[in-house]
Parts: sequence; structure tokens; C-alpha cells
Amino acid sequence: MISGLIPHRYAKALYKYAVETKSAESIYGYMKKVTEAFMADKELEKAVSNPFVSVADKRKLLMAAAGAGADDAYARFVTLVLDHNREEFFFLMALAYRDIYRKENNISQVRVTTAVEMDDTEMKRLHKVVEDCYRNTSFEYSREVNPDIIGGFIIDVDSTRLDASISGELEQLRQNLLTGN
Repeated sequence: MISGLIPHRYAKALYKYAVETKSAESIYGYMKKVTEAFMADKELEKAVSNPFVSVADKRKLLMAAAGAGADDAYARFVTLVLDHNREEFFFLMALAYRDIYRKENNISQVRVTTAVEMDDTEMKRLHKVVEDCYRNTSFEYSREVNPDIIGGFIIDVDSTRLDASISGELEQLRQNLLTGN
């Protein structure tokens, strides 16, 4: 079976349940923490998928990954996944739930990459540029410092990129020289 099908079905069912119980936003927060935990510690996915780790220990791991105070809706979902032996897909379920929630709530992810750390005033100006381009959208921002871009900035909004970096301009010049434009 396609590994993306199972996680998507569980995530979709969870989202529907969460909307009905008015816990969609809190579940979204837990799923963000869960994905961060899985990305930060690759051993977590191995432990959750390991058939020799007890169900009780897997439950503890998945509850801890969501952070302190995970609510009943999240706990019920963990139990459902464990009862159906689908824990190996939990990370993918969390990713799928985040995607569904973001799509349904018109939330875009924005990553701002700069060559040096920018102060809050400069970041607010870049945020305003993004918000002026995308109306009726909420944003989740992340920052990245990458000295390889030399100067300027790169803004990624979901799958759209605005490259105003010096390295990007140099690459464009190189391409123009190669093609004779």
C-alpha cells in the first residue's frame, strides 16, 4: 500500500474529528511539536516503529513528543493509531495533519534567509512585504542565516521564492554570460 495514503487518511479523519470537537487548533499545535520532535531526534521514529518496544512506551513517547498538557483529543488519536498498529506512520500523519490544517485555514509558511542576522525592525519590514503580496493569508515565519548568499535576502512563501540575494544575482549574471543574453 502507498505509504502516503494511510497517513493522509488518518490525518484527514483526525482533522474532521478535531473540527467537530473544536480542538483543531490545539491538535495543530501538538502536531507541530511532534514533527519538530521527530526531525530533531531520528531515534524517535525508530523507537515508535520498533515492534519490540511496548505499546505503553510508544504511547509515552508520542505523548511526550506533543509536549506537556496534550489534550484528550490528541491522546485518543494516539490510542487509535496504536490500537491499529499504524505507529510507524505517525510522523507522516503529523505532517499530513499540518498540511491539511494549513490549507483549510489559509496559513502559509514563510522562510526568510539572510546572510547575517537581521534585527526585529528589518524583519518586520520583510514581513510587511510578504503580507502586502498575500492578502487574506496568515503566516508562520522562520528565519535562517546563510552566509553563502553573501548579502540581501531570500523569501520562500510555501513553494514561491523571491531571491534578492547577491549570490542569486551573481548566478543570474553567470547564466546570462553562458547563454549570451
